[in-house]
Amino acid sequence: MLACRRRPVPHTPVWFMRQAGRSLPEYLRLREGVPMLESCTRPEMIVEITMQPVRRYAVDAAIYYSDIMVPLKAIGIDLDIKPGVGPVIADTVRTPADLDALRRLDPGDVPYVAEAVEGLVGELGDTPLIGFAGGPFTLASYLIEGGPSKNHERTKAMMYGEPELWSALLGRLADLTIDFLKVQIAAGASAVQVFDSWVGAVAPQDYRESVLPHTRRVFAEIEPLGVPRIHFGVGTGELLGLMGEAGADVVGVDWRVPLDEAVSRVEPGKALQGNLDPAVLFAPWETVEGRARDVLARGRTAEGHIFNLGHGVLPSTDPDVLARLADLVHEASAEAARQG
Repeated sequence: MLACRRRPVPHTPVWFMRQAGRSLPEYLRLREGVPMLESCTRPEMIVEITMQPVRRYAVDAAIYYSDIMVPLKAIGIDLDIKPGVGPVIADTVRTPADLDALRRLDPGDVPYVAEAVEGLVGELGDTPLIGFAGGPFTLASYLIEGGPSKNHERTKAMMYGEPELWSALLGRLADLTIDFLKVQIAAGASAVQVFDSWVGAVAPQDYRESVLPHTRRVFAEIEPLGVPRIHFGVGTGELLGLMGEAGADVVGVDWRVPLDEAVSRVEPGKALQGNLDPAVLFAPWETVEGRARDVLARGRTAEGHIFNLGHGVLPSTDPDVLARLADLVHEASAEAARQG
Protein backbone atom coordinates (compact mmCIF):
# COMPACT_ATOMS: atom_id res chain seq x y z
CA MET A 1 0.00 0.00 0.00
CA LEU A 2 3.00 2.29 0.45
CA ALA A 3 3.66 2.38 -3.29
CA CYS A 4 0.00 3.25 -3.95
CA ARG A 5 0.50 6.30 -1.75
CA ARG A 6 3.85 7.14 -3.38
CA ARG A 7 5.86 6.48 -0.23
CA PRO A 8 9.33 4.87 -0.05
CA VAL A 9 9.39 1.08 -0.32
CA PRO A 10 12.20 -1.46 0.33
CA HIS A 11 11.46 -3.07 -3.03
CA THR A 12 8.94 -2.64 -5.84
CA PRO A 13 5.73 -4.47 -4.90
CA VAL A 14 4.30 -6.94 -7.39
CA TRP A 15 1.01 -8.68 -8.07
CA PHE A 16 -0.50 -10.01 -11.29
CA MET A 17 -3.88 -9.28 -12.82
CA ARG A 18 -5.80 -12.56 -13.12
CA GLN A 19 -3.25 -14.22 -10.83
CA ALA A 20 -6.19 -15.95 -9.12
CA GLY A 21 -7.17 -18.71 -11.54
CA ARG A 22 -6.91 -19.73 -15.18
CA SER A 23 -3.23 -20.62 -15.36
CA LEU A 24 -3.05 -22.68 -12.15
CA PRO A 25 -3.68 -26.44 -12.29
CA GLU A 26 -5.10 -26.42 -8.76
CA TYR A 27 -7.60 -23.77 -9.86
CA LEU A 28 -8.69 -25.85 -12.85
CA ARG A 29 -9.18 -28.90 -10.62
CA LEU A 30 -11.25 -26.92 -8.13
CA ARG A 31 -13.39 -25.27 -10.82
CA GLU A 32 -14.09 -28.50 -12.70
CA GLY A 33 -17.84 -28.77 -13.27
CA VAL A 34 -18.57 -25.46 -11.51
CA PRO A 35 -19.82 -22.60 -13.74
CA MET A 36 -17.87 -19.35 -13.47
CA LEU A 37 -20.61 -17.25 -11.90
CA GLU A 38 -21.47 -19.98 -9.42
CA SER A 39 -17.84 -20.18 -8.31
CA CYS A 40 -18.03 -16.44 -7.55
CA THR A 41 -20.88 -17.03 -5.08
CA ARG A 42 -19.25 -19.78 -2.99
CA PRO A 43 -17.26 -18.16 -0.17
CA GLU A 44 -15.05 -21.18 0.48
CA MET A 45 -14.18 -21.43 -3.20
CA ILE A 46 -13.52 -17.69 -3.48
CA VAL A 47 -11.13 -17.87 -0.53
CA GLU A 48 -9.29 -20.90 -1.85
CA ILE A 49 -8.89 -19.53 -5.40
CA THR A 50 -7.77 -16.13 -4.13
CA MET A 51 -5.19 -17.78 -1.88
CA GLN A 52 -3.75 -20.21 -4.46
CA PRO A 53 -1.41 -17.73 -6.19
CA VAL A 54 -0.43 -16.16 -2.85
CA ARG A 55 0.88 -19.56 -1.78
CA ARG A 56 2.75 -20.05 -5.07
CA TYR A 57 4.19 -16.61 -5.71
CA ALA A 58 5.91 -14.01 -3.55
CA VAL A 59 3.25 -11.45 -4.48
CA ASP A 60 2.65 -8.41 -2.30
CA ALA A 61 -1.14 -8.45 -2.65
CA ALA A 62 -4.02 -10.82 -3.29
CA ILE A 63 -6.73 -9.93 -5.79
CA TYR A 64 -10.27 -10.92 -4.82
CA TYR A 65 -11.56 -13.72 -7.05
CA SER A 66 -14.77 -12.62 -8.74
CA ASP A 67 -16.02 -11.30 -12.07
CA ILE A 68 -17.21 -7.87 -13.19
CA MET A 69 -20.59 -9.44 -14.04
CA VAL A 70 -21.28 -10.53 -10.46
CA PRO A 71 -23.11 -7.37 -9.31
CA LEU A 72 -25.25 -7.33 -12.46
CA LYS A 73 -26.24 -10.95 -11.86
CA ALA A 74 -26.90 -10.14 -8.21
CA ILE A 75 -29.51 -7.49 -9.04
CA GLY A 76 -31.34 -9.88 -11.35
CA ILE A 77 -29.92 -9.30 -14.83
CA ASP A 78 -30.33 -12.43 -16.96
CA LEU A 79 -26.76 -13.26 -17.98
CA ASP A 80 -24.27 -16.10 -18.12
CA ILE A 81 -20.55 -16.46 -18.75
CA LYS A 82 -20.09 -18.96 -21.56
CA PRO A 83 -16.70 -20.71 -21.84
CA GLY A 84 -14.77 -19.48 -24.84
CA VAL A 85 -17.20 -16.59 -25.40
CA GLY A 86 -17.49 -14.51 -22.23
CA PRO A 87 -20.53 -12.77 -20.75
CA VAL A 88 -23.75 -13.27 -22.69
CA ILE A 89 -26.64 -11.07 -21.60
CA ALA A 90 -30.31 -11.73 -22.39
CA ASP A 91 -31.54 -8.55 -20.69
CA THR A 92 -29.92 -5.99 -22.96
CA VAL A 93 -30.31 -2.27 -22.20
CA ARG A 94 -31.21 -0.27 -25.29
CA THR A 95 -34.24 1.85 -24.32
CA PRO A 96 -35.17 4.10 -21.38
CA ALA A 97 -37.57 1.41 -20.15
CA ASP A 98 -34.70 -1.08 -19.95
CA LEU A 99 -33.06 1.05 -17.27
CA ASP A 100 -35.68 -0.06 -14.76
CA ALA A 101 -33.83 -3.37 -14.35
CA LEU A 102 -30.75 -1.58 -13.04
CA ARG A 103 -31.41 -0.95 -9.35
CA ARG A 104 -28.94 -0.19 -6.57
CA LEU A 105 -27.01 -3.11 -5.10
CA ASP A 106 -27.80 -3.94 -1.49
CA PRO A 107 -25.21 -5.80 0.63
CA GLY A 108 -27.88 -8.45 1.13
CA ASP A 109 -27.72 -9.18 -2.62
CA VAL A 110 -24.14 -10.41 -2.26
CA PRO A 111 -23.74 -11.92 1.23
CA TYR A 112 -21.05 -14.24 -0.10
CA VAL A 113 -18.79 -11.27 -0.89
CA ALA A 114 -18.55 -10.02 2.70
CA GLU A 115 -18.16 -13.58 4.00
CA ALA A 116 -15.35 -14.33 1.54
CA VAL A 117 -13.53 -11.03 2.10
CA GLU A 118 -13.66 -11.44 5.88
CA GLY A 119 -12.32 -14.99 5.57
CA LEU A 120 -9.54 -13.83 3.28
CA VAL A 121 -8.48 -10.97 5.51
CA GLY A 122 -8.13 -13.42 8.38
CA GLU A 123 -6.09 -15.84 6.28
CA LEU A 124 -3.91 -13.27 4.49
CA GLY A 125 -2.58 -11.61 7.64
CA ASP A 126 -0.36 -8.70 6.61
CA THR A 127 -0.83 -9.32 2.86
CA PRO A 128 -3.35 -6.78 1.53
CA LEU A 129 -6.44 -7.82 -0.38
CA ILE A 130 -7.41 -5.84 -3.48
CA GLY A 131 -11.11 -5.70 -4.20
CA PHE A 132 -12.40 -4.86 -7.65
CA ALA A 133 -15.32 -3.98 -9.85
CA GLY A 134 -15.98 -3.28 -13.51
CA GLY A 135 -15.90 0.25 -14.88
CA PRO A 136 -19.07 1.93 -16.17
CA PHE A 137 -18.12 1.94 -19.87
CA THR A 138 -17.23 -1.76 -19.95
CA LEU A 139 -20.38 -2.80 -18.10
CA ALA A 140 -22.44 -0.61 -20.43
CA SER A 141 -20.91 -2.20 -23.51
CA TYR A 142 -21.77 -5.71 -22.35
CA LEU A 143 -25.32 -4.65 -21.49
CA ILE A 144 -25.93 -2.84 -24.78
CA GLU A 145 -24.22 -5.32 -27.10
CA GLY A 146 -25.49 -8.41 -25.27
CA GLY A 147 -21.97 -9.82 -25.05
CA PRO A 148 -18.37 -9.16 -26.08
CA SER A 149 -17.94 -6.78 -29.00
CA LYS A 150 -15.00 -6.00 -31.25
CA ASN A 151 -16.20 -2.59 -32.38
CA HIS A 152 -18.76 -1.60 -29.69
CA GLU A 153 -20.98 -0.24 -32.45
CA ARG A 154 -24.29 -0.31 -30.57
CA THR A 155 -22.56 1.10 -27.52
CA LYS A 156 -21.05 4.01 -29.40
CA ALA A 157 -24.28 4.60 -31.30
CA MET A 158 -26.03 5.19 -27.98
CA MET A 159 -23.17 7.33 -26.67
CA TYR A 160 -23.16 9.48 -29.80
CA GLY A 161 -26.85 9.53 -30.67
CA GLU A 162 -28.74 9.18 -27.36
CA PRO A 163 -26.62 11.10 -24.85
CA GLU A 164 -29.38 11.38 -22.24
CA LEU A 165 -30.02 7.63 -22.23
CA TRP A 166 -26.27 7.00 -22.22
CA SER A 167 -25.72 9.28 -19.23
CA ALA A 168 -28.59 7.69 -17.33
CA LEU A 169 -27.21 4.21 -18.02
CA LEU A 170 -23.67 5.05 -16.94
CA GLY A 171 -25.04 6.79 -13.87
CA ARG A 172 -26.78 3.62 -12.77
CA LEU A 173 -23.72 1.52 -13.51
CA ALA A 174 -21.53 3.91 -11.53
CA ASP A 175 -23.93 3.38 -8.61
CA LEU A 176 -23.56 -0.37 -9.01
CA THR A 177 -19.76 -0.15 -9.09
CA ILE A 178 -19.72 2.08 -6.00
CA ASP A 179 -22.05 -0.25 -4.09
CA PHE A 180 -20.04 -3.37 -4.98
CA LEU A 181 -16.75 -1.76 -3.97
CA LYS A 182 -18.22 -0.51 -0.69
CA VAL A 183 -19.26 -4.04 0.28
CA GLN A 184 -15.70 -5.26 -0.26
CA ILE A 185 -14.12 -2.35 1.60
CA ALA A 186 -16.52 -2.67 4.55
CA ALA A 187 -15.56 -6.33 4.87
CA GLY A 188 -11.83 -5.51 4.94
CA ALA A 189 -10.39 -5.01 1.45
CA SER A 190 -7.21 -2.90 1.69
CA ALA A 191 -7.42 -1.38 -1.81
CA VAL A 192 -9.69 -1.53 -4.86
CA GLN A 193 -9.19 -1.60 -8.60
CA VAL A 194 -11.72 -0.51 -11.22
CA PHE A 195 -11.30 -2.53 -14.42
CA ASP A 196 -12.71 -0.49 -17.29
CA SER A 197 -11.36 -3.08 -19.68
CA TRP A 198 -12.79 -1.82 -22.97
CA VAL A 199 -12.68 1.94 -22.41
CA GLY A 200 -9.66 2.15 -24.72
CA ALA A 201 -12.16 1.94 -27.58
CA VAL A 202 -13.20 5.53 -26.83
CA ALA A 203 -11.52 8.65 -28.23
CA PRO A 204 -10.19 11.18 -25.68
CA GLN A 205 -12.89 13.80 -26.37
CA ASP A 206 -15.65 11.22 -25.99
CA TYR A 207 -14.05 9.86 -22.83
CA ARG A 208 -13.92 13.35 -21.31
CA GLU A 209 -17.53 14.16 -22.18
CA SER A 210 -19.28 10.80 -21.86
CA VAL A 211 -17.29 8.57 -19.49
CA LEU A 212 -15.08 10.65 -17.22
CA PRO A 213 -17.90 12.25 -15.15
CA HIS A 214 -19.19 8.83 -14.12
CA THR A 215 -15.79 7.30 -13.38
CA ARG A 216 -14.82 10.40 -11.43
CA ARG A 217 -17.92 9.95 -9.25
CA VAL A 218 -16.98 6.35 -8.52
CA PHE A 219 -13.57 7.34 -7.21
CA ALA A 220 -14.92 10.40 -5.38
CA GLU A 221 -17.44 8.32 -3.43
CA ILE A 222 -14.81 5.74 -2.50
CA GLU A 223 -12.24 8.34 -1.41
CA PRO A 224 -13.65 8.94 2.11
CA LEU A 225 -13.25 5.23 2.88
CA GLY A 226 -9.49 5.73 2.92
CA VAL A 227 -8.26 2.85 0.75
CA PRO A 228 -6.01 3.27 -2.31
CA ARG A 229 -7.89 3.29 -5.62
CA ILE A 230 -6.45 1.83 -8.84
CA HIS A 231 -7.82 2.53 -12.33
CA PHE A 232 -7.02 0.22 -15.27
CA GLY A 233 -8.10 -0.16 -18.88
CA VAL A 234 -6.74 -1.87 -21.99
CA GLY A 235 -5.49 0.12 -24.99
CA THR A 236 -5.76 3.34 -22.99
CA GLY A 237 -2.45 4.99 -23.95
CA GLU A 238 -4.24 8.04 -25.35
CA LEU A 239 -6.45 8.23 -22.25
CA LEU A 240 -3.86 7.96 -19.49
CA GLY A 241 -3.97 11.65 -18.64
CA LEU A 242 -7.75 11.63 -18.48
CA MET A 243 -7.76 8.43 -16.43
CA GLY A 244 -5.49 10.22 -13.97
CA GLU A 245 -8.02 13.05 -13.81
CA ALA A 246 -10.72 10.55 -12.85
CA GLY A 247 -9.35 10.54 -9.34
CA ALA A 248 -7.66 7.21 -8.65
CA ASP A 249 -4.42 7.07 -6.64
CA VAL A 250 -2.84 4.65 -9.11
CA VAL A 251 -3.17 4.54 -12.90
CA GLY A 252 -2.69 1.13 -14.50
CA VAL A 253 -0.73 1.13 -17.75
CA ASP A 254 -1.02 -1.64 -20.33
CA TRP A 255 2.03 -2.91 -22.22
CA ARG A 256 1.66 -0.56 -25.19
CA VAL A 257 3.09 2.53 -23.47
CA PRO A 258 6.50 2.52 -21.73
CA LEU A 259 6.18 3.56 -18.09
CA ASP A 260 8.52 6.52 -18.41
CA GLU A 261 6.33 7.80 -21.25
CA ALA A 262 3.23 7.19 -19.13
CA VAL A 263 4.77 9.38 -16.43
CA SER A 264 4.68 12.32 -18.83
CA ARG A 265 1.03 11.64 -19.73
CA VAL A 266 -0.37 11.28 -16.20
CA GLU A 267 -0.67 14.29 -13.91
CA PRO A 268 1.70 14.51 -10.92
CA GLY A 269 0.55 12.95 -7.68
CA LYS A 270 -0.23 9.51 -9.11
CA ALA A 271 1.52 6.16 -8.82
CA LEU A 272 1.67 3.87 -11.85
CA GLN A 273 1.00 0.15 -12.13
CA GLY A 274 2.31 -2.18 -14.83
CA ASN A 275 3.31 -3.13 -17.38
CA LEU A 276 5.11 -6.24 -18.70
CA ASP A 277 3.47 -7.70 -21.81
CA PRO A 278 1.82 -10.99 -20.64
CA ALA A 279 3.05 -12.66 -23.86
CA VAL A 280 6.69 -12.01 -22.88
CA LEU A 281 6.29 -14.78 -20.29
CA PHE A 282 6.32 -17.32 -23.13
CA ALA A 283 9.80 -16.24 -24.28
CA PRO A 284 13.08 -17.65 -22.92
CA TRP A 285 13.87 -16.59 -19.36
CA GLU A 286 16.70 -14.30 -20.47
CA THR A 287 14.15 -12.30 -22.45
CA VAL A 288 11.66 -12.23 -19.57
CA GLU A 289 14.36 -11.03 -17.19
CA GLY A 290 15.58 -8.33 -19.56
CA ARG A 291 12.10 -7.00 -20.21
CA ALA A 292 11.20 -7.07 -16.50
CA ARG A 293 14.35 -5.16 -15.57
CA ASP A 294 13.48 -2.60 -18.24
CA VAL A 295 9.98 -2.15 -16.76
CA LEU A 296 11.52 -1.68 -13.30
CA ALA A 297 14.01 0.89 -14.59
CA ARG A 298 11.30 2.88 -16.33
CA GLY A 299 9.04 2.54 -13.29
CA ARG A 300 11.63 4.29 -11.16
CA THR A 301 10.76 7.51 -13.02
CA ALA A 302 7.26 7.40 -11.47
CA GLU A 303 6.37 8.79 -8.05
CA GLY A 304 5.33 5.27 -7.07
CA HIS A 305 5.43 2.00 -9.01
CA ILE A 306 3.63 -1.32 -8.59
CA PHE A 307 4.96 -4.02 -10.91
CA ASN A 308 2.26 -5.90 -12.80
CA LEU A 309 1.54 -7.25 -16.24
CA GLY A 310 0.09 -5.01 -18.92
CA HIS A 311 -3.11 -7.07 -18.75
CA GLY A 312 -4.13 -10.39 -17.20
CA VAL A 313 -2.15 -13.62 -16.92
CA LEU A 314 -2.78 -15.67 -20.07
CA PRO A 315 -4.35 -19.11 -19.43
CA SER A 316 -1.40 -21.19 -20.70
CA THR A 317 1.24 -19.24 -18.76
CA ASP A 318 3.72 -21.42 -16.86
CA PRO A 319 3.16 -20.74 -13.13
CA ASP A 320 6.86 -21.36 -12.47
CA VAL A 321 7.75 -18.40 -14.69
CA LEU A 322 5.43 -16.14 -12.69
CA ALA A 323 7.01 -17.34 -9.46
CA ARG A 324 10.47 -16.64 -10.83
CA LEU A 325 9.33 -13.22 -12.07
CA ALA A 326 7.97 -12.17 -8.66
CA ASP A 327 11.28 -13.11 -7.05
CA LEU A 328 13.21 -11.20 -9.70
CA VAL A 329 11.15 -8.05 -9.19
CA HIS A 330 11.87 -8.08 -5.46
CA GLU A 331 15.57 -8.84 -5.80
CA ALA A 332 16.32 -6.45 -8.66
CA SER A 333 14.36 -3.54 -7.19
CA ALA A 334 15.84 -4.01 -3.71
CA GLU A 335 19.32 -3.99 -5.22
CA ALA A 336 18.55 -0.82 -7.16
CA ALA A 337 17.19 0.81 -3.98
CA ARG A 338 20.37 -0.05 -2.08
CA GLN A 339 22.51 1.42 -4.82
CA GLY A 340 20.44 4.59 -4.75
